[in-house]
Amino acid sequence: MAVVTIIGAGMMGSALAFPARENGNEVRLVGTPLDREIIDVSRATGRHPKFKKDFPAGLKYYQVEEMADAIAGSDMIIGGVSSFGVDWFGDVVLPAIPDEIPVLSVTKGLWDTEDGKLLTYLDLWQEKLDALGKKLVLNAIGGPCTSYELVAHDQTEVAFCGKNMEVLRKLKSIMATDYYHVSLSTDVTGIESAVALKNGYALGVALTIGLNQKAFGNDELHFNSQAAIFGQAVKEMSRLLEYQGSGTLDNLCVGAGDLYVTVYGGRTRLVGILLGRGMNIDEAKAELNGVTLESLVVAVRVARAIKICVKKGILDLKDFPLLMHVDEILTDKKAVNIPWEAFTFEA
Repeated sequence: MAVVTIIGAGMMGSALAFPARENGNEVRLVGTPLDREIIDVSRATGRHPKFKKDFPAGLKYYQVEEMADAIAGSDMIIGGVSSFGVDWFGDVVLPAIPDEIPVLSVTKGLWDTEDGKLLTYLDLWQEKLDALGKKLVLNAIGGPCTSYELVAHDQTEVAFCGKNMEVLRKLKSIMATDYYHVSLSTDVTGIESAVALKNGYALGVALTIGLNQKAFGNDELHFNSQAAIFGQAVKEMSRLLEYQGSGTLDNLCVGAGDLYVTVYGGRTRLVGILLGRGMNIDEAKAELNGVTLESLVVAVRVARAIKICVKKGILDLKDFPLLMHVDEILTDKKAVNIPWEAFTFEA
């Protein structure tokens, strides 16, 4: 039996308590400063307030002030913060973790630099650790997985990525179940980039759902346009993975799978539909007040990096018409006007 400490009691971090606990491990769920009510409710009821199923029996709950007690004696730490908690996790949590305890992050995203590079969150955290002289082993989870379906035990396949395969195998042995299947990769940049890139593109696919609802009503289903955007999204993701130096089929498939599940089961779908129906981004955000939209941040960052690389002659703007339009919608508040003809090709 291992001791698994999850720091961040949001939906995905909390969902991972299910395979971790059902695999026979001791599981400790620690809230961030924003999770106080979640921890209180979970302690009192044995259920996360947004789940329809009780946590496995025996889970232990900790408020953020009790984090040191939860970390002590752990065999692994799962970082369950959203992308908006990246700085807090890097500045507060990572320095408090002993070097011998591996970290597995569920936080998806990319950070753009002034010279057009796209860094993973593990890259950013590693810079902080290097400055502190710490030797923590950082790893991450990527792949198609929504929290509520993991809780429901829908068959799920993800990828754990990190620099040390032996560490990854240990983490897999702790977490893998008969419904939670884990591939392993030492290409951190590839896996982390793939699952972050899908965010802006999922928004692009969801635009067509809103456009069709506006044109035909909610009762008719239209898939031609969704499929066309999906294909263009995968094409542009492939080009960006090549730019990242990680354009393998495995990485692309992890990203494409995550794109699919995000289109059909994520918060990004909601904002994309509202934009497609005719709202601007400010109106859509107001309509979804309180819903975190990490996809918007990633899309703008990646688009900004592409523009820098275009000026430097590294990338060609015509290779990314879908993401550039998504960026126009988000940054310039332009109306949805999908550039369909820009997706066509001659081979």
